[in-house]
Amino acid sequence: MTDNNSNADQNSPLENKKAAAPTDQTKRTLPQNVTPNKINVEQATTGSSTPATKTPEPQMKKVDIAIAGITYQIYCPINEEQELRSAVYYINNFVLDIKREAPNLSQENLLVLCCLNLYEKISAHEKTSDTHQNESKQSEALLSKIMQDAQSIL
Repeated sequence: MTDNNSNADQNSPLENKKAAAPTDQTKRTLPQNVTPNKINVEQATTGSSTPATKTPEPQMKKVDIAIAGITYQIYCPINEEQELRSAVYYINNFVLDIKREAPNLSQENLLVLCCLNLYEKISAHEKTSDTHQNESKQSEALLSKIMQDAQSIL
């Protein structure tokens, strides 16, 4: 693993490029076939570059996003750009909050810590959702039992 100030391997999927502004920011470009949210399962499992069924490919757009002062170029479907920008806004604020608490962390460590914290939030949300779902099922079963008992009395 390298930090953002070291020379990156030229064959790396992420290429370091100097930003146009005379700041410390860098640009990184993901390969064209990588999208932030969608992965074609057949392509991933078979290595095929074309899907088995002829579905129209979504139009892709190159979008510049910035997280913690670093600009990344991401290819995403045009109809998902707004959702991507919402995610970037949330993640950028989350990362900047972590950076305020630990200003000496490298960019790489900052992003790893961000991912781990976001996973913890997602996991807690899923557990809460499962608990609510179970409670709802129990409530429905109890209500059904009460209604059956009430009908048998009448």
